[in-house]
Amino acid sequence: MTRALFRLVFASSLLGLMLAVPAAAQDFQKSYRAGAGASVRISTVSGDVKVTAYNGDVIIVMGFKEGRDLDMVDIEDRSRNGNVDVGVRYPENCRCNVSVRFEVQVPASVGYDFRGISSVSGDVEVIGVTGRLKASSVSGTVNVKEVTGTVNASSVSGDVEVEISRFEGKDDMKFSSVSGSVHVKVPSNLDAEIDMSSFSGSINTDFPVEVRKDHYTSRQWARGRVGDGSRNLHMSSVSGSLSLKSF
Repeated sequence: MTRALFRLVFASSLLGLMLAVPAAAQDFQKSYRAGAGASVRISTVSGDVKVTAYNGDVIIVMGFKEGRDLDMVDIEDRSRNGNVDVGVRYPENCRCNVSVRFEVQVPASVGYDFRGISSVSGDVEVIGVTGRLKASSVSGTVNVKEVTGTVNASSVSGDVEVEISRFEGKDDMKFSSVSGSVHVKVPSNLDAEIDMSSFSGSINTDFPVEVRKDHYTSRQWARGRVGDGSRNLHMSSVSGSLSLKSF
């Protein structure tokens, strides 16, 4: 075999392996036709969850196992009655080395009830969706951008970043972290009873509510009504800063 032919065979084999890796790494993929208002739950224990809106008409859920003990963890499809519910099942007392990452696409023009987009030890990111959203992580960050509707977002030890492009509905909203910062950006036409509290972090807001400080501790809080106060908006952190900005 000549050197040129050897290089050609080697390059072709390498390309084949590169193309095969993504297909082999994807362990779950399913499409769902869910009507407006259907509930959507995507949860994992270890791994990131990313949900993005796209110009399609079905919900697409893709799951990727990563780690040494791939066969010890199952991706479970618990969807029924037109609602989407996909999660992860670990063996009892599992010390396995495996995480499951989810990537989800949802139709941009349909409003859903995102009842639980969550991870225990991963980051959660949601971009461009419409409807009611509840996003949470225990030890990761939560990043919500360009959402239409209402949002509840929380983390225990990570930051929470939320941007709401337009309000729909009058549901209450809550944004919280224990040891992280919480930054929220909303339209200037906000109607809400605002309640912000941090024990050891600063508070910053564009809205006309007074920020107060405790004379004996580092606690700060801000309360007040904006517009007609049609919903409650609560923000809190124990050791992080809070900001509520407008655009």
